[in-house]
Amino acid sequence: MADESLVARLRVVARDRVGPTEQSLIVAWSGFGATFAVTRAITHWIRAGHGPAGGGMSAGGRHLHHYNIGILLLAAVGGVALRGEERHRRHPITATAYGSGAALIVDELALLIDLEDVYWSREGRTSVDAAIGLLALGGAYLAAVPFWHGAAREVLATGRRTTP
Repeated sequence: MADESLVARLRVVARDRVGPTEQSLIVAWSGFGATFAVTRAITHWIRAGHGPAGGGMSAGGRHLHHYNIGILLLAAVGGVALRGEERHRRHPITATAYGSGAALIVDELALLIDLEDVYWSREGRTSVDAAIGLLALGGAYLAAVPFWHGAAREVLATGRRTTP
């Protein structure tokens, strides 16, 4: 293993230390973090005057918030959990849909709590953004503690091998 690349050694750590449950958790938390980041970027882009003329999604002249898509995703994942085959329950797409759906809902949590569109209010967004960022990072770590510890050992070992 001494001559293998860091990437190859990390694959071994992942294979040996990350079971199916942890894999699903990593994928779900990664989907959460990526969806949250992309959603925030798109909403800022739309607010800056780009994208749809109406400022977002609409159906029949009614504005749709992205938490609606999140609810649909979580309902679909619930359907798979209740009636799907085991291979579908453990599938990365199911885990990604769960994480993404949760992110879409949590991103508009202030709206759901206050029942007012406070998405861009300073006081509401600052604390929610910080909390979501910490949840995404913390969840990705906690979902696979053994993998991250093994990966850190391999990275450190690589540093020791390359130091003269």
